[in-house]
Amino acid sequence: MEEGKTKKKVMVAIDESECSHYALHWALDNLRETISDSQLFIFNAQPLPTYLSASTYGAPPADLITTVQENQKKVALALLEKAKEICANHGVEAETMKEVGDPKEAICDAVEKLKIELLILGSNGRGAIQR
Repeated sequence: MEEGKTKKKVMVAIDESECSHYALHWALDNLRETISDSQLFIFNAQPLPTYLSASTYGAPPADLITTVQENQKKVALALLEKAKEICANHGVEAETMKEVGDPKEAICDAVEKLKIELLILGSNGRGAIQR
């Protein structure tokens, strides 16, 4: 990289799906030069639990909410650590980030906030008719 030139910012958004892991591997294999000269962010957005909106018979117990939130946090952290390990195995250093909320909005907000120049996403796994 030339002196004085700022690093390009690249983000790979991942979730538990096979498609997002494929996107991460694909990016590391096919965009190696771009990614190795960039600041890489691995991003995960955990959707808000559906029980909050589906609770038509009153509020769910507080301990249930806490347990579900803690479990989601553990899943997200494990997912990000695995992705960081995959990057390290490819000789790429990555920074991880997680948010809670609608993934579409959280990804767009993170891209704007961090001034991401290249965003890599997997397919949603649905066919053309389901989309």
